[in-house]
This record gives sequence, structure tokens and C-alpha cells, in this order.
Amino acid sequence: MNIFIYTLGCRLNQAESESIADRFHKAGFTLSSADDADIVIVNSCTVTSKAEQKARRMIRLFAKHAEVIVTGCYAQLAEDEILSLSDKVTVFSLKEKASLLSLPDHIKSAVHSGLSIHDAIVSFTTRSTDLFAFDASSFEYHSRAYLKVQDGCDNNCGYCRTTIARGSSVSLDADEVVKRAKAIEESGFHEIMLTGVNLTMYDHDGDGLGGLVEKLLAALGDGMRIRLSSMEPDHVDDRLLATLKDRRMQPHFHIPIQTASPYVLRRAGRVYSIEHVQYIIEKMREFKDDPFIACDVIAGLPGESEKDFMMTYDFLERNKFAAMHVFPYSPRKGTPLYGAKDRVEERVRDERASVLRSLSKRLSSEYVGRQLGKTVEILAEKGNSGTTGNYLKAGIALPAGRAAVEGMLYEGVITSVDPVIVSVGP
Repeated sequence: MNIFIYTLGCRLNQAESESIADRFHKAGFTLSSADDADIVIVNSCTVTSKAEQKARRMIRLFAKHAEVIVTGCYAQLAEDEILSLSDKVTVFSLKEKASLLSLPDHIKSAVHSGLSIHDAIVSFTTRSTDLFAFDASSFEYHSRAYLKVQDGCDNNCGYCRTTIARGSSVSLDADEVVKRAKAIEESGFHEIMLTGVNLTMYDHDGDGLGGLVEKLLAALGDGMRIRLSSMEPDHVDDRLLATLKDRRMQPHFHIPIQTASPYVLRRAGRVYSIEHVQYIIEKMREFKDDPFIACDVIAGLPGESEKDFMMTYDFLERNKFAAMHVFPYSPRKGTPLYGAKDRVEERVRDERASVLRSLSKRLSSEYVGRQLGKTVEILAEKGNSGTTGNYLKAGIALPAGRAAVEGMLYEGVITSVDPVIVSVGP
């Protein structure tokens, strides 16, 4: 049987999809294209209304030729809506997502007994709620390993439905994290990305993410790189920042800033100051040579005046972000800002988003241009291409007769930036 996994949203979803793909592969399923799949799993997102719209569109498309299993944050909040899309759809709520790790063996057994694939899926009643069951030993879609260490969030940001879907913050025990990381290293991987819904909230009442990273650096060898996924500013402290001095910590960071206006930050329930964000950026640049720093920013949050918007624009331009993920504000049912009376007019919101995207394009181009001639490590992926430590997608130029080995680290010099090429010597 063929299976295809379609993932929307964050890197945590990607990490969980990898674990699901790993289990299906080990059970004898073939990971195929969407068109050839007998079963499609949609790992959904609810962060914006557009993410939900895209999920619905793809579910309808997949259901024309395959059985569709939907899980993830959107599935947690809108099961009935999703089930109404097709009678070939089955929902595994976000809380039950770990059940998909046991589903492959059940489907094989049930189909062997004479059930259709659809009946095999719906007859599966053993639902697991273990949030940290996702522990892939192989990764079908990525050359780096993903390691989930945290889930949920204790914040209550005014625009966010993720907390509603995911629940309160929970953390995987540090010793278990180290054990899983060492197993990944022993499997031959050279890079681990730590993931979570709110990664920096990891064990925030204890040693925090900084303490965990210290343990990982002490346990892992010199050839293992560590990359951090999105870092909410409120729990980025000096202990965590100090770990960036280690060469194995990759010079690539993503900070959900959302706005640089103190008023709009408070209006949106964000629990940090823009001064703290500035401090984080300065420390990242102190410990790493021109790191790739990206951010999330929301255009047109309720209460955002033209002055507030320009404060955000000026902050982003002054700090020369390498990339910006720009989202027009999307009212989300059930969130504190859903009924806000001071919404920004949609036309103005979209204009501001367009202005920020133009800024992002310019700043990204400037960042890439500054990398010419620099020596970098690059993790090889498919087709003589890869990703540098500072997260540039690049071609790998090797001496004649040599080809890059997927998953291996190479050191080279960036000899071109349009396109980006890393030239590796003999």
C-alpha cells in the first residue's frame, strides 16, 4: 500500500510527520507521491484562516482518489467541519496524533483479514495521547533529524489558537532528550533540530532550554550540529544565549517578534519587551558571525496605528533581518482579540503586509550578498545541494568526479550568491 503525508504549519508538525512516516515505512508501506497514494495523512495547522482553507482544499483533492486521515491543530478544533468534506475522511485529533504510530500494523492486519482500507482505518480504536511518542530513528523527508522536546504553551496571545489546540506547556525529561539525541547521532546524523510548540518554554520552571542544551553539548560529539527552531523571546535568557558560543550551535535563529510597538505588544498579550528582543539580537550577533536571524511579524494587529506600524518597520530595517515571515492579522475564533472593535481596515492591513514583504525581500538579498567569500559548513541533501549552517540553500561544487553524499557535512567557501554555491576543495 502507498502512503503520502502532507504537512502544514510548524517544524514541530514536520518532526511529528517524520515519525509517522518512519512507522509506516517500517511496517512495509511505500512512501509515494500524492497521486499514487492509497492513504494520505494531512497534518494540519490552525495558525491562520488561510492555513485552514488550504487544508480543506487539499483534503477534498486527496479524497477524490485516496482515503484521507486528518490530524493536527485544525483537526483538534474542527472535527465535524473536516468530516463533512468527504465520507473518505477520518479524523485523529491532535491529542490522538500519536495513535498514528500504531495504525500501520493495524491497517495491514485488517486488510489482510479482508477489510477495505477505509474500514481498516475506522476500525482502529486504540487511541494514544502520549505527546512524546514521536521518536523517529530515520527521517524520510529531511537530511537532518528533528527532536521534539516540548509541547503546548502557557501564554495566551490575543491572536493565537495554537494554545487552545495544544494545551499547557509540557517538556520531555532532559535525560530522555539526551538519550534520544545520542541515538540519532549513533544512526549517522550530523544535525539535530530541537522543536516544540514554544521551544524556549522548555522546563521554564527549572533549568530551562539553556540547561538542556548544555547537557546535549556535553553528551554529543564534535561532529553533531544543533539547530534551534522558533524561539519565543520571553524565555530566552543569558544561560541559553551563552550556549551559542559553542561552534556546534548553528548560526540560524527565528524569533516571533510580531510587532515592535510596545502598545500593540501589550494589546496582543505578548509578554516581553521590544528592548529584550533587541538584547537577544545583539547577543546572537556577538556570539555568531553575521548569523541568519529571521522573524515572524503580523501586519495590522488590532489597535495598530500608522505610528505603531512604522515603529515595527524601522525596527526590522535597523536590525537587518535575513528573512521575515509576514502574516496579515487573521481573526481567530476563540482568541482574546477575536471580537476586537479596533481592527485595522483590511485594505490597510494588506498594504502594510505588502510593504513588509518588500522590505523582507530587500533585506534577504542584502544578507545573502554579504556571505560571498565566507567559509561555511554545509549539510548535503539531495542532488548535490544542501543547507549551510546559517540556513542558506546552496549548490555544492565538488572536484570533478565527486558527488556529495546525502547527510554528510562539508566545509567550503561561498563562491557565488546568485545562485548560492559552496565550493568544496579536494
